[in-house]
Amino acid sequence: MRLTLDNPASVAAPFGDRFAHVARIDVGGGALLMLAGQVAVDDDGEVVAPGDPGAQAQRIFEIVGGVLAAHGASFDDVLHIRTFMTDLADLPAYAAVRRRLFPGTPPPASTTVEISKLFLPGAVLEVEVTAVVRSRQGSTLARRS
Repeated sequence: MRLTLDNPASVAAPFGDRFAHVARIDVGGGALLMLAGQVAVDDDGEVVAPGDPGAQAQRIFEIVGGVLAAHGASFDDVLHIRTFMTDLADLPAYAAVRRRLFPGTPPPASTTVEISKLFLPGAVLEVEVTAVVRSRQGSTLARRS
């Protein structure tokens, strides 16, 4: 088993080196990816569409999709999604984006938690993802510190 902490070069890391966007655990012929909580920010770290859960969900999953792709995975490889929301009334807008990205039945395992606020003003969602890489082919890992 081998652990790699990574910020893929193909996905902007708007918070620099404050944390790794993904922890990758290589086991046998595949890997487990544990993505850090992602918020809807642009490449400069500014919140996208402050207060808009649908637009933020779309941006978050664009970031997640890029991180997955950098490791040879896709949304089909997602095992679990953990969502932190500042208002559960925003669930329908968030769920609409998720249904487009995860149309299969059953969808990935899921946990949704309501919290009082997130660390960036205007951010209303944060999403963590756990996924599997079925083989080492297609991985473009580069450790960045």
